[in-house]
Amino acid sequence: MTVHRLVTGHVSALLMLPEEVDTTAAQAAGRMLPGGWTLEEAEAAAGPAAVEISLGAAGVTADTRTVHVRLPGTVSAADTLAYITYTALERVRQQQRKVTVHATALITPSGRAVLLLGAKGAGKTSTALTLAERGWTHAGDDLVVIGDSRDGPAVWPGKPTAAVRDFARPLAPKPQRALEPFSSGPVPLAWVVRMAVHPTLTTASLTDAAPLSVNEQLRLHENLGRYISGLPTPVSGVAGVPYGPVWPLDTPTLARWRSYLISRLTGCRFDYLYAPDHETAADLLTKETA
Repeated sequence: MTVHRLVTGHVSALLMLPEEVDTTAAQAAGRMLPGGWTLEEAEAAAGPAAVEISLGAAGVTADTRTVHVRLPGTVSAADTLAYITYTALERVRQQQRKVTVHATALITPSGRAVLLLGAKGAGKTSTALTLAERGWTHAGDDLVVIGDSRDGPAVWPGKPTAAVRDFARPLAPKPQRALEPFSSGPVPLAWVVRMAVHPTLTTASLTDAAPLSVNEQLRLHENLGRYISGLPTPVSGVAGVPYGPVWPLDTPTLARWRSYLISRLTGCRFDYLYAPDHETAADLLTKETA
């Protein structure tokens, strides 16, 4: 086994890896993750590893210090290694008061961070691309890291690429494109918008969501707990069965911290946006930040 310092998701931690594992594919996938995915040299005596990878039948166990992940040989050499170790470090992220969320984030021309929430297909990416053409700065698409700071919630740069559908080929894989301009560091979060963009919506509106309903609070809890549960990353790899063991990474302490973070989010402006198309959605957001 060799010891590395893995840097990903805006945290770093020691990673123990079998010498025979080829990390080429994982490092190439780093551009798909917030904060990238890079390995640095580390001394064996640098401390306990946060993640230990071994080869064998897929499985996950965890003790107070280390997440032990067993991977089939084919998975260990694939880009799945990057996603699995990113998920394994979610416990470290949350211990450092950060969390990975399914969202899109931007920075307004005045320097305010805006978090766009919504289900898959809600129009977050299309709206963000339109706003970037109007002078906004991308801070992550689909995956964003948010956390608590002395001055309130903040957004760390998320995934710097976006999958954009070719409407002429709706069933084809969505090609990835780099997001430019892209943020370089954390920015205080000022506004949260849960959005739905769909042509059946005949009118556009921006409505104050406060006080948050029970359903909204449950949706936020699910979003903030998604990566600590490990459900997005099956240990058997995406080419195998599309499910895997539930990752035993969560703790009551981290669950209480996520509840606290949700209470901090309610201190930001929080709106619901409905629009028939992404241009109209961008118009509403731009008007509010002018």
